[in-house]
Amino acid sequence: MFERLSIPTPFQVGPVNAYVAGRTIVDPGPASEEAWSTLLTELDAHDLDPDHFEQVLVTHPHPDHFGLAKRFRDRGARVHASAPAAHIIGGFEERLAYEQEFFGEFFQRHGMAESTARTVTDLPEAFVEYAPDVDTDRVLDAGDTVTVDGATVDVGTTTGHAPGELTFAYDHDDERHVIVGDNVLPDITPNPLLQPPMDHHDERPRTLPAFNDALARLRDADYDRMLPGHREVIDDPAARIDEILAAHEDRTETVLELLDGPTTAVDVMNGLFEDLPATEQFSGMSEAVGHLDVLEARGEVTRRENGGMVVYERA
Repeated sequence: MFERLSIPTPFQVGPVNAYVAGRTIVDPGPASEEAWSTLLTELDAHDLDPDHFEQVLVTHPHPDHFGLAKRFRDRGARVHASAPAAHIIGGFEERLAYEQEFFGEFFQRHGMAESTARTVTDLPEAFVEYAPDVDTDRVLDAGDTVTVDGATVDVGTTTGHAPGELTFAYDHDDERHVIVGDNVLPDITPNPLLQPPMDHHDERPRTLPAFNDALARLRDADYDRMLPGHREVIDDPAARIDEILAAHEDRTETVLELLDGPTTAVDVMNGLFEDLPATEQFSGMSEAVGHLDVLEARGEVTRRENGGMVVYERA
């Protein structure tokens, strides 16, 4: 039912997949003129016009996925997103400021120099121009349905890559297909990026343990085909998810081997990735802390404060 359109992004991951069916578009891409021009060309090739669309579905609140939603809403389309995603895309710059404040302190407590932490947390400011604020017209949750081109699309929730992630599943030619955003990608092991709590008073989400559980649920749902946020369609979802889970498990074992006495997350990151540039250290810390979270949840490591620094040790 859905047609895949490849839309350029200014990000290292490369083009993002937008999906169109009837008067619905899913994840239209970042708010850049290059992306808009390419999208218009792709739509024209399908005899579609941007004014034609009635609804925009957002899988998750990252700029490369939702940035152009505002242009469609300005033309009369309704934006559908989860409650956490609606909060973020409705005030992206404010959310970024909150994340910068949270992670500036978090990274220092986990062993990062103050100047490096400031550089790492300042880098995402360049994303703001690709993510204009947009209001959400309908908040979606698991169990909801959306009508797309006369067919029923089932809304699901997942977790790990970003706050408030949604999936959109439907029947097509006797198969069960699902749009999964960036939770399952065909040739990249998705990075469960660190997230601050949605509210200052909440606990920090343990994204990698949650991501592993979500992947297992997606695998057990027995989909025939997955439509990812980047690159080609996945024709054997269960096998691909097993590959990702195996890669996660291998990395978790490597992290355990790196623990030799009290160890910070920065020590682990440096053990995993030699001479990682500042532009990659948010992802690097996400990997390090994520796998430490997994090991802590399993009872294989303990975490404690030592002189204002968070250190990990084998249990």
